[in-house]
Amino acid sequence: MLRKKDRVALTPPMGWNSWDCFAATVTEEQLLENAAYMAAHLKKYGWEYIVCDIQWSEPLAGTGEREYRNFARLTLDQYGRQMPAENRFPSAAGGKGFAPIAKKIHAMGLKFGIHIMRGIPRQAVHEHLPVLGTDVTADQVALPDSISRWNGDMYGLDPQKPEAQAYYDSIFQLYASWGVDFVKVDDICNTNMYPHNPYSAEKEIEMIRRAIDNSGRGMVLSLSPGPAVIEKAWHMEKNANMWRITDDFWDKWELLKAMFERCEVWQKHVSFGCWPDCDMLPLGHIGAGFHAARETNFTRPEQVTMMTLWSIFRSPLIMGGNLPECDSWTLSLLTNAEVLHLLGHSSDACQLARDDAHAVWTSLDEDGSRYLSLFNLGEEEAEISCPLAEVSLFAAQVRDLWQRKDLGAVESTVSAKIAPHGAVLLKLTELHEIE
Repeated sequence: MLRKKDRVALTPPMGWNSWDCFAATVTEEQLLENAAYMAAHLKKYGWEYIVCDIQWSEPLAGTGEREYRNFARLTLDQYGRQMPAENRFPSAAGGKGFAPIAKKIHAMGLKFGIHIMRGIPRQAVHEHLPVLGTDVTADQVALPDSISRWNGDMYGLDPQKPEAQAYYDSIFQLYASWGVDFVKVDDICNTNMYPHNPYSAEKEIEMIRRAIDNSGRGMVLSLSPGPAVIEKAWHMEKNANMWRITDDFWDKWELLKAMFERCEVWQKHVSFGCWPDCDMLPLGHIGAGFHAARETNFTRPEQVTMMTLWSIFRSPLIMGGNLPECDSWTLSLLTNAEVLHLLGHSSDACQLARDDAHAVWTSLDEDGSRYLSLFNLGEEEAEISCPLAEVSLFAAQVRDLWQRKDLGAVESTVSAKIAPHGAVLLKLTELHEIE
């Protein structure tokens, strides 16, 4: 039965996130520039989310300066809730928060998302700020021993305290008032990450789920980083819409090759409103926020492999590169309607074969035809083959979706010569006989 939370993501979310290109330094101007590009060039292909990633409440983000040694000085309201830093997001002045930006993005026909860390700001705890709607202060609901290993800004929240739920309710009510459509929650996806504290992730996921439901606004819930543990698949499916199955994914072949095993593990847990997430697409121009601006290190065949695996597996597609700097090649990857069709109209993806040199995936289209992706994981050009019997066919009409070209009829076996680290994506339409 379809759950209420699943209705906001009946197909894998498609959008853009600021992290790969701007890290923690993104500004209002950059968000709106990427939104305008998406509206003009990508929206008609299904791309719709513009997501502002981490540290949006920190005025000094990316400068290397800090007022506190162990955590950042954040912009907070009187209830310890993060507000956009006005020097980076000037339309937030006067307590407006992200509402003006969300309004502009919605006017483009797009949706708006934000990143948060799990928990409550340590700054709010140390300043004993009140929790909205309660008689307690932040220090009374925090778990001081529950701190992210890589970002010290937050304490976890104690699920045994009703006022902790009230804090989560208060921030999601705020996000609902801004018009937020998508929330990426960090330091929470791997529920085994902090085994000494059983409340540090799993229970906070449940609190966040309740807070979204209590807000009255549908929001996609994305959990990060991974890898999520397969033993908790049921918990992810119950509470979230997408969850990371990997640590941060970057433009390195070894990370892409490892994704085949991760997708194999999670292939049976892809369903309406429940999307195991292979992470962002480090395509195009990335790295500026890390003082290492560059074009992606992936070769063109590797880029095709990534897009093919993400699409047949039906991972969310979240573009990482700065959209206004896309070249024609990158744009062609993001606007191939025949490939993107798989996200909304295919099912039952599974890996048929994999070794160190090759992999084969298949899925079923709603019209009854089959998709077949052949991957060359080796270092030299190679011919990759798959017997049609493996996909319950005797003969088929073959179409190459990346080339957008019919290849004719085949029987017995499908084969293709593929560049090193490359892929082909084929659509197979059953033929009962070949003339």
